[in-house]
Amino acid sequence: MPSIIPTEIRNSVRVLKAQGRTLREISRALKLSRNTVRRILRNAEAAVVPSCEPLMLARLEDAFGRAGGNVARVQQLIATENDVQVAYSTLTRWIREAGLRRPPPRAGEYCFAPGEEMQHDTSPHRLTMAGKSITAQCAALVLAFSRRLFVQYYPRFTRFEAKHFLLEAARFMDGTCPVCIIDNTSVMVAAGAGAEAVIAPEMAAFARTLGFGFRAHRVGHPDRKGRIERPFAYVESNFLPARSFADFADLNRQVLAWCIDVANSTQKRALRMSAEAAYVIEKPHLVPLPAALPPVYELLERVVDIYGYVSVDTNRYSVPERFVGQSVTVYKYPDAIQIRRRGAEIAAHPRLIGQRDARHTVAEHHPSPVRANRTPAPEEQLLRGHHPSLERYAAALKQRAHGRGLRALRRLLEIKRTYPEGPFLAAVEQALQFGLFDLGRLETLVLRQVAGDFFELDARGDDDA
Repeated sequence: MPSIIPTEIRNSVRVLKAQGRTLREISRALKLSRNTVRRILRNAEAAVVPSCEPLMLARLEDAFGRAGGNVARVQQLIATENDVQVAYSTLTRWIREAGLRRPPPRAGEYCFAPGEEMQHDTSPHRLTMAGKSITAQCAALVLAFSRRLFVQYYPRFTRFEAKHFLLEAARFMDGTCPVCIIDNTSVMVAAGAGAEAVIAPEMAAFARTLGFGFRAHRVGHPDRKGRIERPFAYVESNFLPARSFADFADLNRQVLAWCIDVANSTQKRALRMSAEAAYVIEKPHLVPLPAALPPVYELLERVVDIYGYVSVDTNRYSVPERFVGQSVTVYKYPDAIQIRRRGAEIAAHPRLIGQRDARHTVAEHHPSPVRANRTPAPEEQLLRGHHPSLERYAAALKQRAHGRGLRALRRLLEIKRTYPEGPFLAAVEQALQFGLFDLGRLETLVLRQVAGDFFELDARGDDDA
């Protein structure tokens, strides 16, 4: 017999003795030695917990109310205010006997037949993506009987993402249950709550095409969908730790593999089998999917901006520049953006997921503008073909002038026409040597070259004179 005798055995010995049983009968009934029975009965009086006196009960009720039900704090208050040391176990017994702390209500249990019900919910999770810590919305659906789980992540969870998730979940389960239990989220519920909840018409219609209907549980009663509440903690503690992801596509590939290889393959204690094994039993009872599944897309009307883009969810997608300023129809799919004009497709892009203010451009939509080859100005053409030094000086003068440099070229041409060619070219070569591009100083150099011969007179002018 161990040295520490459980309280239940001690109480049983005392009860049997009070019923008039002999030591031999008690020993045989409880499989104890007679000496152990004698020792328990001998110490019975010492083991009795003192009862709570009325004055102490009043103090206990007051301290219990001020301490907010914290028994450790009640023990401190009684010791400080009344100078009475009460053992913690004695204090808890007094509280139970006084009815100050009500026992928790008996927990219920929900039992489901194969194919009877499925449950859906979402939860925000912190995870690492592309080296950054972000919050992603974890969406999950579980079959209530087999507990087969399907999980996906989204940067946000609107009705568009909800339709995509439900469609993928139905494909994963290869069928649906007639009832899908949800909470009172505005994504699914348009008005009301619980039994009076009005499911949003577009979500109800989408669910009907897959063969099920939504049912919201009572407010403050999350246990009604306990099958889906518990897996979220499992995902956070088993899937997310020590994992990082490149993007949402990579995240959803990894979590789907985890659902198949871990969550649905591990044996469930309540089932005494894995969820995948239980799914084999449940599969014949599921509502089969229709031959043609409903597409998930959102129709948007946009006008192509002056830069040749349309905006969807803060991100921009390129359109051929000939459609700038025109109205187009945008089809937003879960993983693609399709842009149409009068029924004809004019652009297609992969959808930018989990990004904001990003841009996706197709090179053919916005070709680089080709600068037109401009014909040289008449002044520039008149300065060419006379002398290499003059051409270099004109090119350098044009490069340093504003715009096309027409005013400077006209002034240079005027100087060339005014003065003799020899002194003019000599002055140009001297200006090039010293980097002088002030045409006033160039004219001064020309005047020094002519040495007083300001005008060039032809023979006909001399004869006339």
